[in-house]
Amino acid sequence: MSDDKSSLRKKLLFKRKKLFNNNLTFNFEKIINLINKNFELKKISVAGYYPINFEANVLGFLTKLYKKGITIGLPIIKKNYEMKFKKWKPNQSLFLNKYGIPEPKKTNETLIPDIILVPLVAYDKKLNRLGYGAGYYDRALKKLSTHKKIITIGVGFSFQQCENIPVDKNDHALDYILNEKKIIYKN
Repeated sequence: MSDDKSSLRKKLLFKRKKLFNNNLTFNFEKIINLINKNFELKKISVAGYYPINFEANVLGFLTKLYKKGITIGLPIIKKNYEMKFKKWKPNQSLFLNKYGIPEPKKTNETLIPDIILVPLVAYDKKLNRLGYGAGYYDRALKKLSTHKKIITIGVGFSFQQCENIPVDKNDHALDYILNEKKIIYKN
């Protein structure tokens, strides 16, 4: 199974780099509609990610949400392959972690978000995702979901969709996937 994931990951990372186009636009209004549908007037929080390696860029959308009064967070990497989300304001400085990924200060307040935007290496129409292979998001989503219901939205390009992503017991399927063409959800 891990060999299947590893070869698929390698193939899709190459494809993403080759086909990446910063001019492809995402209709983030579809996420706003999900927020309005699921949370009405409740004060909510959204965690995103800092895009690396040709990932879909969500920073402008996070800034827009912040300006609407929504609490924003970004992930930080901890020991033992753990990840937490910390509150972040778009004008705050970020610091490079051991992987060279910008993240907020570890001293920022911890956030248990209502919605998490998740980066993707690949995905399928069953809402399974393939990440970089270390399991940070799978472990974080499993742990956070014991506290409350969290809506997970993968964000990636349509060319990252595969027929079938190999999964095992540790993988965490998403609730939605947004690409530049549409939003995919469970039937």
